[in-house]
Amino acid sequence: MNMMQEAHKQIHSLTLDAYRAAVSDGVLPDAELPAIAVEIPKDPSNGDFTTTFALAAAKALKKPPKVIAAALSERMRLDGTYFQSVEIAGPGFLNFRAGSRWYDGVLSAIETEGNDYGTCTDLQGQKIMVEFVSANPTGPMHMGNARGGVLGDTLASILSACGAEVEREFYVNDAGNQIEKFAHSIEARYLQHFQGEDAVTFPEDGYHGDDIRDLAEQYAAQYGDTLLNVTPDERREKLAAFGLSVNLPKMKADLLRYKISYDTWFLESTLHESGYVAETVDELSKRGWTYEKDGALWLKTSEIMRGNLLKAGKKPSDDLKDDVLRRANGFYTYFAADIAYHRNKFELRGFDRVINIWGADHHGHVARLKAALDALGLDGSGRLDIVLMQLVKLLRDGETVRMSKRTGKAISLSDLLDEVPVDAARWFFNARPETQMEFDLGLAVREDAENPVYYVKYAHARICSLLRTLADEGANVPAHADISLLTDDTERALIKALARFGEEIRLCARDYDPSHLNRYLQDLAGCFHRFYTSCRIKGEAADVQSARLGLADDTRKVLCNGLRLLGIEAPEKM
Repeated sequence: MNMMQEAHKQIHSLTLDAYRAAVSDGVLPDAELPAIAVEIPKDPSNGDFTTTFALAAAKALKKPPKVIAAALSERMRLDGTYFQSVEIAGPGFLNFRAGSRWYDGVLSAIETEGNDYGTCTDLQGQKIMVEFVSANPTGPMHMGNARGGVLGDTLASILSACGAEVEREFYVNDAGNQIEKFAHSIEARYLQHFQGEDAVTFPEDGYHGDDIRDLAEQYAAQYGDTLLNVTPDERREKLAAFGLSVNLPKMKADLLRYKISYDTWFLESTLHESGYVAETVDELSKRGWTYEKDGALWLKTSEIMRGNLLKAGKKPSDDLKDDVLRRANGFYTYFAADIAYHRNKFELRGFDRVINIWGADHHGHVARLKAALDALGLDGSGRLDIVLMQLVKLLRDGETVRMSKRTGKAISLSDLLDEVPVDAARWFFNARPETQMEFDLGLAVREDAENPVYYVKYAHARICSLLRTLADEGANVPAHADISLLTDDTERALIKALARFGEEIRLCARDYDPSHLNRYLQDLAGCFHRFYTSCRIKGEAADVQSARLGLADDTRKVLCNGLRLLGIEAPEKM
């Protein structure tokens, strides 16, 4: 049970019932009412919940907000409700103070629901795909992949917690220009291995990393010079296949180390081999959305986007452009494959919604892809959501870091996980996606309260230590904490923080922003540490000790649930 929602519902009912009573008494006129909004005051001294209904209704009721608030407060019957009082404040706010029944309900919900506490059914019945990382398999994964990995993985967990059927997918770009460049690059290093670097020119636009040289050396070590006397096409095909056979398992291993696993690794090549790209382009042509120019086939992207903008009441930009789907040489573009891939998600696999985690450099691609799906009748504008994430800046001692101390190369995901704990990486990369983030390598390894992930994990471990100590003394966690004994301000503040957990999960799902959870857990840990400092547990009277021990254990459960959603360990010892 979400006690925040229950409180909101009850305030709504109390306010509406009081208004109807005021109308019946002839104190307020019968009129069309605005929505009854319920909020949490920023200052706890103003109560636990507030409604601005009296202010919002002043125009419709043609009375001052304070008069309306007075009429309502006089007719509110709080007996048997979650509230002990309602007060008028400021220009007409109605401030409610929660009573013991509400606080007791919070703890009961945690104790009853356990691992399911905080979950909801808001997205039940929805089949959602989250596609993330999808790095080119031509080299090591970089910091952008690291950030996208934890954002996508955590978002998928949160959507599942809200009742959705969620699948995680990695789209492997194993076709197209980048694979052709990959093949030419390995080929050049392979030939150089046998013929010398001066004898073979390396492609100017090739991949120059040492990993390419390593792949060529590995192939030569296993198969010798068997590719020297075959056609260039056959040589490149075999070298590319070998490179992918090495790189993909590495990517999977790195991601598993990062606590990420996928339901599906989808190969771009299957779209081409099955003819699905060609079929998708043909479907666009049948619908009248393509034309030929200079031997190429173009999508009327600008016309589709212009129509969408006009429907939305927006002025179209003058720089809208069309896109090539099939080049004059007969090859389909990456954009055509991407349209086919997303058509596959919606039409063949039946996802209700698709969420992609992309780098901010893909910004210009978003509206174009949605427009193409709209042209196919798949409602890309309504069903495809793109989360754009900004760049990552690594810092050490306040200085920007671009190279690994160990390898002397650009820092990869593997390098990062050699330097900082996986849990720290997951915590820090779970920052707001739309902001550029600074990852402080020094902070990530600190074991003190300045490191937020350490601070939160320490709160969990501290509770576990307390439980062990008192269990050894014969004091066990009660089935239910006696709320009448939990009246200290820090105890009540902690319970209110526990009550917010479900709402924070719903915010994460609504905003596609899992960082709500980071901030919440840090705040919850702070509330617990303040309670633990203020309210002695060990050595108190047996009933008080039992009640506070129950509250501590309920806090442990919520910390554990939150850390699990982030893919972070909840340690019992530190």
